[in-house]
Amino acid sequence: MTDSGSQRYYRAPCPGCGAPVEFRSAQSTHAVCAYCQSTVVRQGETLARTGKMAELFDDFSPLQLFAAGRIDGQPFTLVGRLQYSAPGGRWTEWIAALDGERTGLLSEDNGAFVFAAPFELQRAAPAAADLRVGATTAFNGRNYTVASNEQVALVSAQGELPRLPELGRPFAVVELRNDQGQVLSLDYDTHPPGAWLGRSVRLEDLQLTGLRDESAKDEKGRSFNCPNCGSPVTVNLADSKSITCRSCNEIIDLSQGIGGELRHAAQHEPVQPLIALGSIGQLQGADWQVVGFQHRMGVAPGDDEHFGWSEYLLYNKKRGFSFLVDAEDGWSLVKPTTGAPTMAESGARATYLGKTYQQQYAYNAETSYVAGEFYWQVERGQKTFNRDFANGSALLSMERSANELTWSSGSRIDSAAVAAAFKLDRRKDMFKRADALPVSAASSLGCGTIVLIVVVIIVLLIILSTCSSGSGSGGSRSAGGSYGGYSSGGGHK
Repeated sequence: MTDSGSQRYYRAPCPGCGAPVEFRSAQSTHAVCAYCQSTVVRQGETLARTGKMAELFDDFSPLQLFAAGRIDGQPFTLVGRLQYSAPGGRWTEWIAALDGERTGLLSEDNGAFVFAAPFELQRAAPAAADLRVGATTAFNGRNYTVASNEQVALVSAQGELPRLPELGRPFAVVELRNDQGQVLSLDYDTHPPGAWLGRSVRLEDLQLTGLRDESAKDEKGRSFNCPNCGSPVTVNLADSKSITCRSCNEIIDLSQGIGGELRHAAQHEPVQPLIALGSIGQLQGADWQVVGFQHRMGVAPGDDEHFGWSEYLLYNKKRGFSFLVDAEDGWSLVKPTTGAPTMAESGARATYLGKTYQQQYAYNAETSYVAGEFYWQVERGQKTFNRDFANGSALLSMERSANELTWSSGSRIDSAAVAAAFKLDRRKDMFKRADALPVSAASSLGCGTIVLIVVVIIVLLIILSTCSSGSGSGGSRSAGGSYGGYSSGGGHK
């Protein structure tokens, strides 16, 4: 045992190669030797070798072992890393030693980050098979909605670990979310299952030091030849699960890594985005790069009139991903929520973080074209059922597939602000949408004309109200949207 100031840690020789293996957290029971990749378990004052860990896949994260920060005023250090795989791709969890006696998790969540702590359940967790996506259940007096239920497996690890699932053995991970912005993860690799409760965090707010140097990234293996046309394709983002070839527009599946089988699918009739891939714009005080683009089509149940909209996937190294949505009734900027709003049984309203939203539209959506990189496994023809809600300029949206339920929140944004953000002021007229027409037209109309228009609108509304069923679904798609479905899913992913 070594004492360094107030920090005490245990050190012993690796039984595989003799190199020193350190335990900085009292909660750590396992470790992976940095030299020979031996998996060792601590047994009193000695270490026993239990096997060998597979090589890490490079996730190009700014995080690394021994990076330090603060959460709620408490210091922590990243001492371990677990890498998992699931049908939708791979992700990383970082083990955070808080004060030598407590352990937390800093993990990926739909392109952002969640910090979680162990959570003691006051009742036994149901079997994973009984927690269906979309169902509601209660733990410790609070309601949660099941957001995802997946079979995952540990593929590699590094550093100190409070637990070590059997390498390659599938087990269930269920993510539940609530309307307070929290995510509860149930990990069924133990009996009873482990439980973690987390909330969204931004890396810049954690006051992190010791982050990975940008120059230290090894770009080897991040480029490959398109499996369809042979043209070079370069992957720029750590979390990309899909990418399109710029030469032939083929969609390439990266969920198994570049070294794995590169499945691909053809798509034709490309849609030209108004904002070019790679463009950088400043929105909400941060620089965002356009890394992906998708066009989607929607139709209300029982209707035959389709409508379309576009979504730009934006990336910022410390804030993760957001979506800039271009719909016929305006622009909006949104990002996936960590929690899950509470929705009325009728679907007419939803509540999140103390604010109530009214449903605007309900419709079936389908992806019709994609370009660029995506942190989830995107495919042309993916289908979801969506609901859009609004409270003034604030927006909330739900997107549901067979295996996942995702929510997004954000707000409307002026079209001129979007054009200015990406230095496209000369083309700002092309950014104008239906929401801007009454305002822009008013400046060139006289007062008498405006009054006449208002009277005509009122008369039309009275006529329509007598003919409409008032269902609140269908019609035109709002600027809210549903974003980031088919994500890597869950608070730990």
